[in-house]
Amino acid sequence: MAAALALWQIAVLIFNLPAFILPSPRLVGERLVSSLADGTLLRNFSATLVEVLAGLFTGSLLASLLGYWLAKSRLLERVLSPFLVASQAIPMVAIAPLLVIWFGPGIFSKVLICALIVLFPVLVNTTVGLRAVPDNLRDLMHSMRATPIQMLRYLEIPAALPVLLGGLRIGATLSVIGAVVGELVGADRGLGFLINVGRGQYDTALVFVAVFTLVAMAIGLYGSVIFIEKHLLKWQNEN
Repeated sequence: MAAALALWQIAVLIFNLPAFILPSPRLVGERLVSSLADGTLLRNFSATLVEVLAGLFTGSLLASLLGYWLAKSRLLERVLSPFLVASQAIPMVAIAPLLVIWFGPGIFSKVLICALIVLFPVLVNTTVGLRAVPDNLRDLMHSMRATPIQMLRYLEIPAALPVLLGGLRIGATLSVIGAVVGELVGADRGLGFLINVGRGQYDTALVFVAVFTLVAMAIGLYGSVIFIEKHLLKWQNEN
């Protein structure tokens, strides 16, 4: 980190660039302090965080439910797979304007964008994880006359959890991208909105502040998933 800041400062000094093109680390730090002092950064950070968490939860829940049914039914997978793959071929930046037009610039359209961008990786990992459950363990559960709910609770979820949480790691970072894309298209708050404000006012230091805050948010969410993963999978280390 220190080396990156040093290189950044050296580049500013060597090329003698104006602040609206490349502000120095000192100017960005001062802008960070001022945006914290007047509440601008916290207010927009909170708005984006709510969108990200709501979209991540919604997308992960839908992906887990759909992934379960896809893992159970090959026919359903053959029917839905072309549509799911096609949905990933369309860039979210192309869909986001339509969603904002249809559902308005409020929080719902941002949550929807986050959920859609999270859906596919979590869905694929859920399906793969459930299908990776060993057949001999399934046979053992059937021999013990386990109900479908018991099968899911005591075998399928624990066995698929490592792969599912791997998809959640990806989804956690992608949800931040989804929220920002939606805010850049149309919003009156959020870090994406703050980037638009900074860009329109040639306040490049503010843009840097918003971008670094987004990076910190993504790292925090990724780290939270790792923490949850270590807590839920600690039984693996005990064996």
